[in-house]
Amino acid sequence: MAKSALKLASARILISNDDGIGAPGIKRLEKIAAGFGAEVWVVAPEEEQSGTGHSLTLRRPLRIRKISARHYAVDGTPTDCILLAVNQIMKGSRPDLVLSGINRGSNLGEDMTYSGTIAAAMEATLLGVPAIALSQRVAYETLNSGGPADWSAAEGYAAHVIRKLASIAWPRDVLMNVNFPDRPASEVTGIAVTREGRRKVGDEILEGFDPRGEPYYWIGNQKTSPTYGKGTDLAAVHAGKVSVTPLSLDLTHRGMLRQLTSLFPVSQLGAKK
Repeated sequence: MAKSALKLASARILISNDDGIGAPGIKRLEKIAAGFGAEVWVVAPEEEQSGTGHSLTLRRPLRIRKISARHYAVDGTPTDCILLAVNQIMKGSRPDLVLSGINRGSNLGEDMTYSGTIAAAMEATLLGVPAIALSQRVAYETLNSGGPADWSAAEGYAAHVIRKLASIAWPRDVLMNVNFPDRPASEVTGIAVTREGRRKVGDEILEGFDPRGEPYYWIGNQKTSPTYGKGTDLAAVHAGKVSVTPLSLDLTHRGMLRQLTSLFPVSQLGAKK
């Protein structure tokens, strides 16, 4: 929980991601964090873990590989990385802030439920450490072709956004989700505080056959609607803005909670019908 403003110059910052320890985004984020004068630790997946969501490895042992001073790779998910970093690698010197990213590709709308980038920030939040997930939107064609991303918006705005967020306190069950538009920093149109958007997504399922003639299926591209709700993260990034969205780990729907309470009054507990 961010109980008060965080002094970044004297902070201990833990960096992770889901693109893997060697990804270009994490290298840029480490450089940004080092620019604050902070003590920076990097604990990230050995290999890419995109789309793993908030998954935890329970059926096999995990291994930690020390790369250099305060740099470690874990052969597991982003959640594993944060859990091992806080409770093992940095035991006795917990981080003051977790930064996850910078992801190659946006994490907007429903993407959040699949994202390993956001999952790392979620796990940190569950462990009582304030966390910020950062993602750089990449053009659809570039993302699917594996071409190089344009990181200029993230490089130009990430430090400013992190400083602003570190200057305030936020509740224990809240994490911050930041997305940068796919355009040069000089063409970014502003910073918008947004809510989670929704979009019509039609996943492409590709069918193929292995050498034995057995069918297999590959989840392909996501086709999205160009129309986004006003005030959403999707609309902001589409308009060239940096989107900042506070996310809550409390998934309880308050309105339905009240409705169900009237449906199942305490006086009926224990009744046969």
